[in-house]
Amino acid sequence: MKKALKALSVLFFLALVVSAPLLAQESGTGESRASLFTLSIIVGASVIVVAAVAGAFCQAKALSSACEGISRNPNAGPHIRFLLVFGLVLIETLVIYALLISIIILMIQWGKY
Repeated sequence: MKKALKALSVLFFLALVVSAPLLAQESGTGESRASLFTLSIIVGASVIVVAAVAGAFCQAKALSSACEGISRNPNAGPHIRFLLVFGLVLIETLVIYALLISIIILMIQWGKY
């Protein structure tokens, strides 16, 4: 768990460092829509990156646990394999939902706000 927390904190720090020049810019009256659009791109990219990293970590953990379970009890292989595939489908669905949310964030009609 410490490795995952360390990796997540490094990812957060790198995202903060990369977005620092955007936060340092002065915004005028005409640039408010541009800054909102830039912020939405950063948020959308952050959502999909975190979802992809979490999904990949969960899939790797599920696969290793399923392999370990099948090696301990080969007779339960088909049942474990079915549950593994079902769990992987659910994890991928969550990542796809995160992708859709980030696309929705990017496709807001900026002229109405």
